[in-house]
Order: sequence, then structure tokens, then C-alpha cells
Amino acid sequence: MKIKMIALLLALVFVTPALLMAAEQDEPTIYVIKKGDTLWGLSEQFLKDPHYWPDMWSKNSQITNPHFIYPGQKVRVFPDRLEFVPKEQAAAGGQKSALAGKAAEITQEVAEEKSFTVRGNEGFLMETDVVPTGSVVGVHHDRIVAGDDDIVFTDIGASQGAKGGEKFSVYRKEASVSHPLTNEIMGNKVVPLGTLQLTDVEQKASRAIITKSYQEISPGSYLMPYRNGKHREVALKMPARELKGFVIESYSGTSIIAAGDIVYIDLGSSRGGEPGNLLYIVRDVTLDQRYVQGRIDQLPQELVGALVILETGKKTATALVVKSIDAIYKGDKLISHTK
Repeated sequence: MKIKMIALLLALVFVTPALLMAAEQDEPTIYVIKKGDTLWGLSEQFLKDPHYWPDMWSKNSQITNPHFIYPGQKVRVFPDRLEFVPKEQAAAGGQKSALAGKAAEITQEVAEEKSFTVRGNEGFLMETDVVPTGSVVGVHHDRIVAGDDDIVFTDIGASQGAKGGEKFSVYRKEASVSHPLTNEIMGNKVVPLGTLQLTDVEQKASRAIITKSYQEISPGSYLMPYRNGKHREVALKMPARELKGFVIESYSGTSIIAAGDIVYIDLGSSRGGEPGNLLYIVRDVTLDQRYVQGRIDQLPQELVGALVILETGKKTATALVVKSIDAIYKGDKLISHTK
């Protein structure tokens, strides 16, 4: 009997702390939002995953923009997720948390606001009213392709105001892109190939040297006014007005789009789109009408990802997909806030 009692006491000694530790691990820490905090920063600080925030946003519909959460809001910090404390719970639970001593406020600084790098080779849609400055008409020694430091010939000359030393960006024109809903031709997809510099200029032609090449350059390549190919940062920026649009094409042309992909959208400068604007990619949820019987008008949209505008044209823009919760497709809707 005495041996059984000793064994029971030993079991309690070892098991009880383990249970307490497990309970403590399940108990979240409470963080109170400070001025300047963002969902991006909180995700980076506590989960080491800055791309987690759209998941967090999708589960907290009271937040209309991830860059405008407010001081005083409370967040439950778990090892694998973050949860906002509803206002009523935050007010009711404040005293209880203080008495329990479990909710020590965290005072570390969150990560700085995120910016995105434009590398210069993302491409864009050349809209129908845009006319190329000229084209490459030949490669030195009748070669088919050219690369860095190779000599090419262009149809840009002094009659167009061209001068020696002037630089141009080189592009390859690809297929025309139509809007997935309206079938309107939005422009031609163009892929950056590199840059060249004019060395000798005649009246209607010129010789040039390839100063940088992303891909092989061949006769027929388009020339456009020089765009600095240096990497530059695009900081997140709150849209000046509500934006609604669609994903109309991807850089790769693949049907399934994911995080890290470049896409083209129908929100250019004429519709309020600006570099740095963050947009949510959503999809309507449909139900089998046999079971609805007219009782449901519209369901909440499904969040499938997020993107950031890198560059804008007049009607279209180039954007980077920064998060994909599910597969993204051409024709998916874009919004600048929750419904």
C-alpha cells in the first residue's frame, strides 16, 4: 500500500507541472496596438511571417485596411496565429486578465512598414493608344540575336530628334490581352529585353550598343523611351478612393497564379490606381440554387489573396501578388477594402 502511495505522489509531481505548462502554452499573450502598428508588422514580429496578415485580415472583418488598425485594440498572440480581441471581450476581460496575471503587455517595436522592389523586368501592357518610338532593324554581322555589348541598328534617326548617347528601353511585343469579362482589348503584353544606347545617328537610322540585356534581343524588338532599370522600392500606400477591378493577365501566361507572380490588372491611373496600393483578391461564392430557394441574396466574398501595384498605365497596371491563400485566376475580383 505504501509503495502505491509513493508511486501516486511521484506521478502527481511530474504530471502536474506538465499539465500546467501545457495550459500556459495554450494561454495567449495579449498585445495592445500602438500608433504606427500594422498587420504586416505584427505578423513579422510575432510569427516571423510577414505574409500571414491576409489570413489575419480575413478572419477579422472589422478591420477595413491592414495599415489602419487603431491604438488600444488588443491582439491575442499564439505561437501559430494572431487573433483580434472583439471590443466587448476586451472591455469585459481586462480586469479578469489583470487579476489572473496572464496577459502581460508586450512592448517590443514591430517591424517597419513593408516596401516592394521593382526590378525593371516585370513587363506591362502596352495600351492601344501607345506607339513605340522605333524598333531594332538588324544586328551586326547579320546575327539573329544580340546580348550585352553587341551592336544593333535601329530605325530611330535625327528626323525624330534622336541624338548620340540617347538611351532606349527594348521590349518584345507579345499577344494582345482582352478583358476577361468585357472582351475589350486592353493592350499588348510587352516583355522587357534590355536597354541600348545610340552611338551613331543618321537622318532616319542609327547604330546602337546593347548596354543591358535581360533576354536575347532580336530584329523587330520595340524601342520605347528609356526607363531606368535600377531596382527601386515601392512603399505601401493607402488608395485615395475605393478601388474595384479585375485580374486580367499574368506575366507568365499561366492559368493558375500564386504568390510572387506578376499580374496585370484593369486599375490604371485613370481609375485611381497608384503604385503602392494594396488590393485584396476576392471571389464570389455561389450556391446550388436548388437548396437556396430564394432565401439568400448574396454570400460574403471569399478572400483568395492580395497584391500590390508596382506601376500604372492609363487603363492598366502591373502588380505583384504578395499572398495567395488559394489559387488565383484571371477574372478574379479586386477590392481595396472588405465588403
